[in-house]
Amino acid sequence: MSTMITDRTYRIARENTQAMIIDVQERLTPHIYDHENIVKKTVTLIKGLQALNVPIMLNEQYKKGLGDTLPEIREILEGTNAKSFEKVTFSACDNNDSWHYLAQQNRSIVLLFGVEAHVCVLQTALDLLDNGMQPVIIGDAVGSRFPYDKKQAIRRIRRAGGVITTVETILFELCRSSEDPAFKTISNLIK
Repeated sequence: MSTMITDRTYRIARENTQAMIIDVQERLTPHIYDHENIVKKTVTLIKGLQALNVPIMLNEQYKKGLGDTLPEIREILEGTNAKSFEKVTFSACDNNDSWHYLAQQNRSIVLLFGVEAHVCVLQTALDLLDNGMQPVIIGDAVGSRFPYDKKQAIRRIRRAGGVITTVETILFELCRSSEDPAFKTISNLIK
């Protein structure tokens, strides 16, 4: 490997990474295009992040109207130290409690996944960039009601400086080696 020093690193390091689930809720998710696969990928991602000990936070948009987070996601987060925040703002960064918790983690890379890509995920990603953090969008674990909206959101985030990746890619990148204790769990999850 080269020993050249640069101001920017491109590898995503586990010790500098946290994750944010956005609005995967009972009354919204069924309307999302390809929601079954998005939920499946989300569950896989959460389990992998738990094996890697990456901090996870959950944001829920206006629970009175959109309901709770899906039971299959709540179930795997129960008994963990995942923090949950209700919001009425589209960007999770505009919610004071959520933003305060996020900033306290002292981890500059934030994995974003959930719905809707073109509203809450997009606005959160842009705010993270504005605040000097690096959003990493997990493309196969985000969705919108219409595929074109998701496509345009991903395009805009990428152009703004966000990173786009997939569940399998990020889990193996955070794991880094087949000798990592989490490797077997992650390998089994993505089969």
